[in-house]
Amino acid sequence: MNVTATKNALVDALAGLGAHVGLATGAPGTTATPANEASGGSYARVATTWAAASGGVRTGAAVIINAQSGTYTHGFIASAATGNTMIDNAALSPSIVLNAPGQIVVTPTLAVV
Repeated sequence: MNVTATKNALVDALAGLGAHVGLATGAPGTTATPANEASGGSYARVATTWAAASGGVRTGAAVIINAQSGTYTHGFIASAATGNTMIDNAALSPSIVLNAPGQIVVTPTLAVV
């Protein structure tokens, strides 16, 4: 059994589910509907391009997301730019605080460990 090949196949399947990156001001939950998704101003989910898998990891190209002032605690991956399409999420560490509208740069990573 080739463990690395299996991990790469799994992370490839996960990346194939979606490539839109979004932000949330609190835990987005575990359903396709992202709770606490950022909103307002010119906020929108942004598509990334996934690099090839290596060692069970795929890294996306950095995306720039416009956001209103506030505290952003989570990022998530979705299959579309809008709607109830969240695939997975992760806490941002540390949380990101904007005191005025601005931009947040996110470099998404998927990993099968």
